[in-house]
Amino acid sequence: MTSSDLWDAETAKHYDESSAFMFAPEVLVPAVSFLADVAGEGRALEFAIGTGRVAIPLVERGVSVCGIELSQPMVDQLHQKRSNIPVVIGDMATSTMPGQFSLVYVVWNTIGNLRTQAEQVACFRNAARHLVAGGRFVIELWIPGIRRFPPGQAAVPFHVGQRHVGFDTYDMTTQQGTSHHYRRHVDGRVTYGASNFRYIWPAECDLMAQLAGMDLERRVADWGGGPFTNDSESHVSVWRKPG
Repeated sequence: MTSSDLWDAETAKHYDESSAFMFAPEVLVPAVSFLADVAGEGRALEFAIGTGRVAIPLVERGVSVCGIELSQPMVDQLHQKRSNIPVVIGDMATSTMPGQFSLVYVVWNTIGNLRTQAEQVACFRNAARHLVAGGRFVIELWIPGIRRFPPGQAAVPFHVGQRHVGFDTYDMTTQQGTSHHYRRHVDGRVTYGASNFRYIWPAECDLMAQLAGMDLERRVADWGGGPFTNDSESHVSVWRKPG
């Protein structure tokens, strides 16, 4: 059903190494703390759980975590690290995990992997179906860097590090984009990879949540809780299922 790119075995094998900047304590610790606070004593469900970058430390904080993930090889990598996290193989727009949860979350812009508006709306509805009354859906999402495009520029950098450089290109008419990744590996190799996405504005997210029967509870600029302003380049948004 899904339009998402599918991470194969080779990509999954090297995912943690190639995405090391996402595992940095200053990136990961605030995210885990924020999500643990929202989950409270309840269960959490991660859409697109991947190799467990967030789920594993969240479990170590005492939260019961389950996952939905499209790529079996990514789940294989997760279960090599921690085998007791239940995962359903499927897409986050339609696949279901038994039970209900106080928290459903999707991090690091991953909802954009669903490349149609209809699938993204379905993802919000799927989150609402999994939530208990009063439960919360949390998304971490970047603000498309369109304001940073001078005339004639084709791409916007989103990360520049020692081992990874990433650029986004956008189609303004369709809200489609591609992330281009250049990675320098420990053996000196440089590789290129690309992933496709559909970007969503915050107001569009709020409308999707409304269609799913959820209300915006708060929006901050980052996991640290900074204020969301006109100049923010990302947002962490929390919608609540009434009850």
